[in-house]
Amino acid sequence: MKVALLSDCYLPRLGGIEVQVHDLAAQLRAHGHEVEVFTATPGSHGERHGFVETIDGTRVHRMALRLPWELPVNPLAPTEVRRRLLAGGFDVAHVHMGVVSPFATDMADAALAVGLPTAITWHCLVERSRPLFRLTGHARRWSRRGAALSAVSAVTAASVRSIVGGTPQVAVLPNGIDVGLWAPPQPRVKPAGAPVHVVAAMRLAARKRPIAVLEVAAAAREIVPADVPFTVELMGEGPERPRLEHFAAAHGMQTWVRLPGRVNRDELRRRYWQADLYLTPARLEAFGIAALEARTAGLPVLARTGTGVADFVEDGVHGVLAPDDEGLADALAKLVLDDRLRADMARHSATTAPRQSWPAVVGLVEAEYSRAGASR
Repeated sequence: MKVALLSDCYLPRLGGIEVQVHDLAAQLRAHGHEVEVFTATPGSHGERHGFVETIDGTRVHRMALRLPWELPVNPLAPTEVRRRLLAGGFDVAHVHMGVVSPFATDMADAALAVGLPTAITWHCLVERSRPLFRLTGHARRWSRRGAALSAVSAVTAASVRSIVGGTPQVAVLPNGIDVGLWAPPQPRVKPAGAPVHVVAAMRLAARKRPIAVLEVAAAAREIVPADVPFTVELMGEGPERPRLEHFAAAHGMQTWVRLPGRVNRDELRRRYWQADLYLTPARLEAFGIAALEARTAGLPVLARTGTGVADFVEDGVHGVLAPDDEGLADALAKLVLDDRLRADMARHSATTAPRQSWPAVVGLVEAEYSRAGASR
């Protein structure tokens, strides 16, 4: 099967959608499919205007314009993309949607216009863009025209149903993970007397709520006795860094809170294997790939209820799901103090593979492609 993956953003940009689309392309190719990517993201050397290059074995069509801040928008792309889809002998198109995705929206229309079976997956909750989708009616039209709609988690699928209207079938098509890559090589043995080490990883942007990591940690520090040490390491980079540094200084946290910046996958994995807990306070978390990586690496995960994290973290088994930041602080304090409970959760996480392994996810993706073909 020849598959076109269409996404606003792709490598060399780094983010959840970009990395997942890249990994999906590699996994589909490993399962015998031919894959090409269409994106409005320019290449690492500014390649754009339809330039085609090969990245990690996948042909990438750079349908980018020269715009301020390299915005992934190109209203001129649909005509040329339609031509390439028709000439390329594709069997199915798979469109990847973010919060607001003008290029991906155009690509969904383009794929449907040339008669390709089309799957459309949302990677973000649509709460902020719901008025726009309802006004334009894109999702309703795609559903009526036979597109197979999906979302990366149960909570995201419910969000998508709200913009389509009626009772559409919106499948759950999760992000995938290489379980063998992230699973810990050996059980975590915490040295006697060592502080409990809490980690978090995210883009330091307001939507991810990195400041809440420090707020929750500070609240837990007030609960935990002063002679019981714990440390916090928040990995990532972004515009919120100055605010985080100011908060840490204002609250005397510099000795036990670290902000090492962005780390690559190998380093992130190593740090997870050396940690004790993972904390994510995001409220608008459609999936939570970093949390899935941490859970697969054997860490108990502390997260908010009502997010995509609930698809792979069972409350009280692989971690704690709390309704608010106060609940996260209470749970963090409890797990810092309760070595046995923390070890039990870690053992469950390390020995029970999540359902989102790549072989299982590829099977779901192929089923969506078949559903799209049947609808067309």
